[in-house]
Amino acid sequence: MKWTGLRRSSNVEDRRGAGGAGRGFGGGGFGGGLGGGGFGRGVRIPMSGGGLAILAIIVVITLFAGDPLHLLGGGSGAGSHGLSGSADPAQAELADMSSAVLGSTEDVWHQLFAEHGRQYVEPRLVLFDGEVDSACGFASAAVGPFYCPGDSMLYLDLSFFDELSRRFGAPGDFAQAYVIAHEVGHHVQNLLGVSDQVSQAQQRLAEGESNALSVRLELQADFYAGVWAHHAQQLSDVLEPGDLEEALNAATAIGDDRLQREARGRVVPDSFTHGTSQQRVAWFKKGYDSGDMAAGNTFEARDLSRP
Repeated sequence: MKWTGLRRSSNVEDRRGAGGAGRGFGGGGFGGGLGGGGFGRGVRIPMSGGGLAILAIIVVITLFAGDPLHLLGGGSGAGSHGLSGSADPAQAELADMSSAVLGSTEDVWHQLFAEHGRQYVEPRLVLFDGEVDSACGFASAAVGPFYCPGDSMLYLDLSFFDELSRRFGAPGDFAQAYVIAHEVGHHVQNLLGVSDQVSQAQQRLAEGESNALSVRLELQADFYAGVWAHHAQQLSDVLEPGDLEEALNAATAIGDDRLQREARGRVVPDSFTHGTSQQRVAWFKKGYDSGDMAAGNTFEARDLSRP
């Protein structure tokens, strides 16, 4: 990925070395402690068959009608707290790359929201090591990268990228960019009101139905990551040969079915919360191929493996 020439975001807060303390973590992480599905959300989201049809209508209305962003305030994110730097050159480079990718997502989503007559509110990326406190509660690095809608922040322990490469067999800077873009996808859902709608519906559901809705929310975040990649390429020519394969490899590596098979020796579809490898790849590819944020209504799709 040609990221060195990208604009760096001013919305990166470096808490590495600060430690953390606080209440229990109220949301999901990278497969609930690296045992299940992909990246976390910071909230537990997920519906019966009839309910899905109703939610699909609500989501379409949200995307194309009223603007929920006034509830969140306008304008861009506040200034960065700055990167403190690192004695480890590899960590310093990862922090710099993360800032560049976040800056690219800001440029893309500002453009796309403006095309729909809306204003994009930038999230903040918090870099931490070991543990961190957020509006969603206290979390350790074991939960993986996550987004907290309570404070509109993405949380990332950079050591996760090493684990992504070594444990999950998904190396490469564009695989890392996909991780960040997926969490930004959850921020987009938060701005559009989708996360709240799903969360409210989820509270009335049994666990299996709730999980099924969570899968659809996660796959939409994968779709939005693909939309970002499409427009980042158009705006900044960021892709190098093999980059898309890196992202698709990462999406494959963190599918619920693959992770459960490796961890337990079997898969339990009713417990899926993020989607299978095939589904995650399919929705990222649809986002990349279309570049159309309105084409990612996972809540209405009948076959999630063939969007």
